[in-house]
Amino acid sequence: MLPRDLPPWKTVYHYFRLWRMNGTWERLNKRLREKVRLKFGKKRQSSATILDSQSIKTSEGGRECGFDAGKQVTGRKRHSLVDTVGLVVKVIVTAGHVQDRDGAKLLLKELAQQADTIKRLKLIWVDGSYRGALIDWVAEHFGWKLEVVEKPKDQVGFQILPKRWIVERTFAWLVRQRRLARDYERLPETSESFIYAAMIRLMVRRLAKL
Repeated sequence: MLPRDLPPWKTVYHYFRLWRMNGTWERLNKRLREKVRLKFGKKRQSSATILDSQSIKTSEGGRECGFDAGKQVTGRKRHSLVDTVGLVVKVIVTAGHVQDRDGAKLLLKELAQQADTIKRLKLIWVDGSYRGALIDWVAEHFGWKLEVVEKPKDQVGFQILPKRWIVERTFAWLVRQRRLARDYERLPETSESFIYAAMIRLMVRRLAKL
């Protein structure tokens, strides 16, 4: 199903796989995110981010698949950290049964190795599923503040919550892509690469309009 102006599928897959393995997709995402942020009048790196997960159904044959009891979904989780514009800073994909707190630890450990990305980071907004010992763990290991954005006690039905709506909008951007409406990939790492590729497409289009 490749467009006719692309090379043979084996060539395309070779480079997709190569870029997945050497981190090119993530690096492209980072560079374009910096350019979009500058266009919006912001600094290259964000001092505040939003962390959340999205449970998504998988197709047959994929590895790392599990049941998310909270969302009642059998599949995978996309643990995503986005900036205040809604652009993906970091994503990891795990089996659906992995708890949000455990997925957050995996993501933040990998993020901490990217010195340039985190040099301004101070605050991470999260929902109630991240409360508890994780807050102290993040402060102790990285010096960042994990701030829980709680639902109003008198909330009835759906209500937009400060800051948390930003990451939810990012998830909506992702599932508009046919390849990301469901997780079709055998490897979680491939799923991550397609998420970065989707964001790259979105950011290139934004830069072309600005």
